[in-house]
Formats: sequence, structure tokens, C-alpha cells
Amino acid sequence: MDEMIPAWVEGQLAPVEKLAVHLRGLRHKAVSVFVLSERGILIQQRALAKYHTPGLWANTCCTHPRWGEADAECAARRLREELGIVGLHLQAAGRVEYRAEVGGGMVEHEEVALFRAVAPADLALRLNADEVMAARWVELAALQAEIAAAPEAFTPWLRIYLADHSRQILGPVGG
Repeated sequence: MDEMIPAWVEGQLAPVEKLAVHLRGLRHKAVSVFVLSERGILIQQRALAKYHTPGLWANTCCTHPRWGEADAECAARRLREELGIVGLHLQAAGRVEYRAEVGGGMVEHEEVALFRAVAPADLALRLNADEVMAARWVELAALQAEIAAAPEAFTPWLRIYLADHSRQILGPVGG
């Protein structure tokens, strides 16, 4: 795992190996996507082989841009790579920053570019088993109830996004 991602080191943005970023808790760039439809929000369950938060439910797609990669290009690339989703219009939904422990001595301290997209109800998915073990549509109220009942089943960032940034991310449907 020697993928280099943009992280702040001594006040400067620099390419740093992804695992080192998380072990050191460095603030780094990230992208999160929420795909919405009349069926609700598309969420994914992270593959068990993921090096942190395996098997937990997260938003549609989240990742780190490659060094020099534009946020919107990164969001479209990872939708395609993880879920086989192509052709959606990604709408920027602003930026947020959060810090959360993700287990194994690792920390996500992310400056996140948020995106949302509206999909047709019959959106076809092609899950990449190395990244995603399941995906499902869920209404916002049902998702919030599931998180309240079993927060340990969801990634820290999804819990933070919905608790603190729901309206920014989801628009008026976010409450």
C-alpha cells in the first residue's frame, strides 16, 4: 500500500503514503459522495479486506484523491471503481473537516470535498469485491434510526456527516 495522497506536513501540502497518513493522524484531502434517488441514499458496506473500518457501512463512496488529482475527477473515478457507477452529474456540496479514530491506532483527519448526485431508481451497480461487500438504498430517517440503534455498524465519518452536516450534504431533504 504505497499510494501517495495529499497531506499537510509542517503546514505544507505534500504527497505522503496513505497508511502513514492514518497512523500519524495527519490532516489530508478526501472526497465523499452521496448518491440519492427516490429510493433514498445509497450506502455501502466496506469490504472485510479494508485496512481500517472493514465491514462497516459508509456513504456511497469515499476516498482520497491521488497527488495532483482534482476532487471531482477523484469522485467520479471512485464511483466507477468501487460501484460501477458512471454518468451521474456530481454536484459539489462544499467542504468539511473532521477527525476520528478508526481503530488499529489510526486516525482519519480529513478535509473533505463533498459531492452529491441524483440517480435514477433503477441505477445499475457493479460492486468491486475488493472495496465493497454490499450496497443498499435506505431512507434518511431509517438510516438515522439504524445509526442510533447500532452506531458501531457505521463508519465514524458517516455518523459525523449525518449528525453535523446533513443539510449541507443532502440539501433540503437532509433536514
